[in-house]
Amino acid sequence: MPQDILATIAERMGSFSKGQRRIASYILEHYNEAAFMTAAKLGAVADVSESTVVRFATMLGYDGYPEFLADLSELVKSRLTSVQRVEVARRRIDPEHIIDDVLAMDADCVRKTISGISQENFEDAVERIVNAGTIYVMGVRSSSALSGFMGGYLSMIFKNVQVINGLSQGEVYEQILRINSGDVLVGISFPRYSQRTVTSMRYAKSRGASVIAITDSERSPLASIADCNLLARCEIISYLDSLVAPLSVINALLVAVGMRREQELCWSLGRLEKIWDEYNVYEKNRTDS
Repeated sequence: MPQDILATIAERMGSFSKGQRRIASYILEHYNEAAFMTAAKLGAVADVSESTVVRFATMLGYDGYPEFLADLSELVKSRLTSVQRVEVARRRIDPEHIIDDVLAMDADCVRKTISGISQENFEDAVERIVNAGTIYVMGVRSSSALSGFMGGYLSMIFKNVQVINGLSQGEVYEQILRINSGDVLVGISFPRYSQRTVTSMRYAKSRGASVIAITDSERSPLASIADCNLLARCEIISYLDSLVAPLSVINALLVAVGMRREQELCWSLGRLEKIWDEYNVYEKNRTDS
């Protein structure tokens, strides 16, 4: 597969037929729209037949248009600005059926994640986490909710868990300064990918630590750094991304780790239940007299 399909299209423009040049020009000028079009729709806006669009994809080395579209959409997601994302949502979501469309997109992300995730990588990630000296979990911006969730539950099992926070790369390095072999860093990021997460993962790798990536595709800059990749689909909904599938993968990791360390987990939960009860953390069910 081409590493950058837009660059490939631009380089090969001179070899295309007249119809193919119209397709290529439209994609290069309107990639944020083309990445979410069917072959028939792309053909209509480029004034060519649907079959010409399909042949264009195969000429570029793809087995078919769906494979071409998947590659283009993965690339485009990391390039779209927040404003462009809103424009994409306007075309993909029916204002009259927002809840139906959004939930259907979330469900589709989960289905695609189930079919694409590696069981071997999942088991490898669990093994690295349960055997780590210190577990570092890092996700910034929208991914910070995921890292906080994951780190909080891991802290119920392990003593040495650190959720990386920091507004600057300098503050991040202060928190991972002592990371070393025997430790693990879980980096979480989705388009547009966090530079802080990428550079922190490189630093952890240089220190001999295990690095796990929770990201959306092999194209992700996190994937090339990590020892173990857990790929979860993440689709553009509007100015935000669907993080349902990544959260489901994290849930599965937490369940698997909890089963491997059930004794420690039950001890912690037993202690916590007493503390929650003593300090009235949760509302108690009461029967009115």
